[in-house]
Amino acid sequence: MWRPPASLPPQPAAGEAAAALRRLAAFLGRALPLCRAHATQLYAGGLWQRLVAAPPDAVLRALRRPLREPSGAAGGAWDDDTFSNVFCENSKKLINVHLFALAVKYYSLSHLGVCTPLEELLKALGGDNQGSTGIKTDEFMNNKKSHEVQVMSELVDKIANYCGIKQVIDIGSGKGYLSSFLSMQYNLKVYGIDSSNTNTNGAHERNRKLKKHWRAYQSRARANPKSQRLEKANDSPVQNEIKFKAVNERTLNNSCLQSQDQRTTQDLVPSCVFTEVTTSETSKQTEIDLVAQAQCNESELSEEAIAILNVLPADAVEIFSSSQCDSEELCEEEKAQRKMASIKAKASKSSESNLYFPLTSYITSETELGDIITDLEDCIMVGLHTCGDLAANTLRIFTAKPEIKAVCSVGCCYHLLSEQYENQEDCTEEVWGFPMCQYLKDKGWCCGRNARMSACLALERIAVGQMLPTESLFYRAVLQVIIEEIYGVTKSERHVGKIFSKSSSFLDYVRKSLKKLELDDSKLPDSCIMDYYEKYKHRMNELEAFNMLKVVLAPCIEVLILLDRLCYLKEQDNIAWSGLVKLFDPVKSPRCYAVIALKK
Repeated sequence: MWRPPASLPPQPAAGEAAAALRRLAAFLGRALPLCRAHATQLYAGGLWQRLVAAPPDAVLRALRRPLREPSGAAGGAWDDDTFSNVFCENSKKLINVHLFALAVKYYSLSHLGVCTPLEELLKALGGDNQGSTGIKTDEFMNNKKSHEVQVMSELVDKIANYCGIKQVIDIGSGKGYLSSFLSMQYNLKVYGIDSSNTNTNGAHERNRKLKKHWRAYQSRARANPKSQRLEKANDSPVQNEIKFKAVNERTLNNSCLQSQDQRTTQDLVPSCVFTEVTTSETSKQTEIDLVAQAQCNESELSEEAIAILNVLPADAVEIFSSSQCDSEELCEEEKAQRKMASIKAKASKSSESNLYFPLTSYITSETELGDIITDLEDCIMVGLHTCGDLAANTLRIFTAKPEIKAVCSVGCCYHLLSEQYENQEDCTEEVWGFPMCQYLKDKGWCCGRNARMSACLALERIAVGQMLPTESLFYRAVLQVIIEEIYGVTKSERHVGKIFSKSSSFLDYVRKSLKKLELDDSKLPDSCIMDYYEKYKHRMNELEAFNMLKVVLAPCIEVLILLDRLCYLKEQDNIAWSGLVKLFDPVKSPRCYAVIALKK
């Protein structure tokens, strides 16, 4: 590890990252037959007999036991030779399941020493924690998205401050969760670019509404914080209950009220995003509506305003006393003050530039950002779960464009990556999602789609009890035997899809699947279908063990893809710092690693 200037944390040197990649690639090279196999072919292709020497029950026992260090490796002094006997040299079969599980731990990012702790990076970047107060994301987003947005936005803000920039480009911005939060909570100017026009339009509308609310909420908070604190201190539970009942009565009896202060009802809310409120929150939303009505009991709430208020946390709307809202009690001076404040607010709004701009564009490695963003300036490029090649292209754009001073990219959907050598075609003219670094290119390295699909599995979730759907996979594996043996079909462009959840039994599942595959099921009697079920049902543990082996191996394939991207950055001569950082709790968000880099 070496420490670059300007107090950034240590980063893995190019040689260290490359060495880790080579060691991992050597192990995965022996494991490729296992990770390239697909569970649907387990019985039809005789995969267990071809790939695993131990019986299924022994494999399951070995994977469920606590990991013990291999003999002669006390104190964790393992090396690559320790795992040379995981697979048989001649048959290529897996022969030592315990060593196999240890190898996965050995080749993890933390053990390879190429991962930078998030806390260390945040501390080095410095700056105050601006995001400690403000929008409560868990009120508007599901638990997973709230966790991701809060953690990543704090890091992006610190990187932007460290680099002295205010512009952010969010690639693959989707519904605008991260973009809107960065713009409102951290006052950054964000361009969210997504290939889906539907996503862009939805993000734009949500952002417009949520931003209105945020400005109004902040204005009220600044206007009279002392009186708000006193009011909260004086409100006893009994008084609150009386207020709530009074509000309820007024809401039921007054369906059409005259508007006095348009700003409190129309300057209501921006975007992100905050539409993921479940139906179980209906009673809470009703309470929010009533509280909002108390705030403006002389105002007519439009349908749009009510819909916006439904997604607000209860403490985001203040309860004003009747003396504050009753227009009949307002003196002429107060009316004049309100009118002047309204004029100033509108003037400010007309001159204020939006902080978040959702844009629609399909991004490739050749994309010219200046053609999309007219006021492109020094900026940071970010991506929260950018799918497939988009994550790789984000890094390529970062290295090629001088305006982009930093990048923070969390990829996902590895199965959608394009691979240069998957079909043994060396098309040097094309830009591929994998591999990126020179070492894997020189080796002609290929994972294969099934291996990349395995990299999307969530080992941590399974470790805490979220098991794989073994029965549905069993149905599909036996179906594969039927369509190959009865119909002679080994490959079809049609897919079964999610039929298991709609099926009442295995018989029903097969009938529906055959119709979807456009195969004639009249030649297949019920008794024949059930014979297949009886033939394989005692081998369900085989499927469970096979899937667990793939799940255990999954992190290694993901690490290979991440190290490929890190080594690509290390090969560039304009990068001052680059590393891999674990941002999220992997149980909440399995794709939890960010590729981060800052230019010189």
